[in-house]
Amino acid sequence: MDKKQRRSGILLPISALPSPYGIGTLGKEAYGFVDFLSRSGSKIWQILPLGVTSYGDSPYQSFSAKGLNYYFLDLDILIEKGLLTKEEVMSCDMGDNPSKIDYGKLFENRIPLLKKAFSRFDRTNIAFETFVREEEYKDFAFYMTLKSLHDFRPYYEWKDESRHYSRELEEKVIKEHEDLYLFYVWTQYEFLIQYHKLKHYANARGIEIMGDIPLYLSRDSVECYKNPELFLFDQKGEPTYVAGCPPDYFAPKGQLWGNPIFDWERMKENHYAFFRNRLDYSLSLYDILRIDHFRGLAAYYRIPYGREDAVVGEWVDGPGIALFEGRLDDPIVAEDLGFMDDKVRKLLKETGFPGMKVLEFAFDGSKDNEHLPSNCTENYFGYTGTHDNMPIYGYLTTLDENGLQTYRRTLREECEKFGVPYRGDAPKDLARTTVSLSYCLKTMANIVPIQDLLLLGNESRMNTPSLLSDQNWSYRTKKENFSEALVKQIQEDRHLGRRDGN
Repeated sequence: MDKKQRRSGILLPISALPSPYGIGTLGKEAYGFVDFLSRSGSKIWQILPLGVTSYGDSPYQSFSAKGLNYYFLDLDILIEKGLLTKEEVMSCDMGDNPSKIDYGKLFENRIPLLKKAFSRFDRTNIAFETFVREEEYKDFAFYMTLKSLHDFRPYYEWKDESRHYSRELEEKVIKEHEDLYLFYVWTQYEFLIQYHKLKHYANARGIEIMGDIPLYLSRDSVECYKNPELFLFDQKGEPTYVAGCPPDYFAPKGQLWGNPIFDWERMKENHYAFFRNRLDYSLSLYDILRIDHFRGLAAYYRIPYGREDAVVGEWVDGPGIALFEGRLDDPIVAEDLGFMDDKVRKLLKETGFPGMKVLEFAFDGSKDNEHLPSNCTENYFGYTGTHDNMPIYGYLTTLDENGLQTYRRTLREECEKFGVPYRGDAPKDLARTTVSLSYCLKTMANIVPIQDLLLLGNESRMNTPSLLSDQNWSYRTKKENFSEALVKQIQEDRHLGRRDGN
């Protein structure tokens, strides 16, 4: 990353792109959004993890560290390739709400449609045969084949001989269910074709794709199934500890994520090859990589397995700087939000990776608040909010009068320091002013979630952490959201903050 160039960007997950087919894809509207970014002068498109989502629909809970989300395959591109007909696609029920994703209907109806497309695909295609032989996605396809044969239940609920992995089992399953196995390999093959074409289009227009790697993996994953030695499991294959966050002001019982904990001591024996390979893979997909829950690499909070909340737990040292030996020049952004201590600050300093500052946390009246614009320094990425926060306008509507008055006063003071117009005291005016102010941060980049640019409320919130709900991960934009008026608004804010050379 060029740390001298101050850039701006937009956070918009692939899933939230406009689409007539239930969920955003790698097709026409993705290219249209790249054009929108280009017209507005934005240089970064930040997305969320691209993994296949599992229980709860979270991209941070995937069946595989590598598997790519086949829901994002563009159906119109498959029509153009002669693999589907328009009539077949239009007759498939993938949800009728243009503002929300219906994952249940995608699961029931989109996968059979993709199987139909694969049935017409030429498997003797030399490029595909080579892709199959390379076996980069063999683990993913094998595990998804097994899950399909077990009604998609997680492996630890299977009752037959498949419950425990063996190479003999793997060879048998792939041989006996070759069509199903090759279908899942094909989803990855087609995804990479569509994705890299889109990424090339974006890069050619000066736009970088910023991706995201979850720190932890789902227990229902091929990695836990095939390599339990990498995790803190007991002799029966049960986790001894799981991941989460301790109690705080926002979550009195903490956050219980439930992910298995890595056996970092075991991984240390081969210089953390597993995690370093994950970084390599992610950097092959993205121009910039955000590491989620970066603080867990300095020290992580572990909770005894079986607890119903995160009240009981302990902090344990993580791998630290050894994990990044020889790769301090990688284009990595550290998500360093949440509980901060000297260990995290030390690791950030040692790596030199930029951290994150979030304006939604800034205006509490404290002059020492590290997220306050006047306290932000260059080696950070600045945000109005993240996918885990309420949109700014929605957040403002939840404040009591005292909190709102404090926000107004602190925001006005910061606007005076940066020469940003203070638009008024109403929540929407405050939200709009906050977005404008974000472009003036001294940080090397500022990223604004699309919901904040559109001044949307909490109905558009992407995720509420630790809450299992069909409202999470389901927000979608509409084509009309990307108007020329919004382009002009972004251009004006960029000019105000003198970003990207303006």
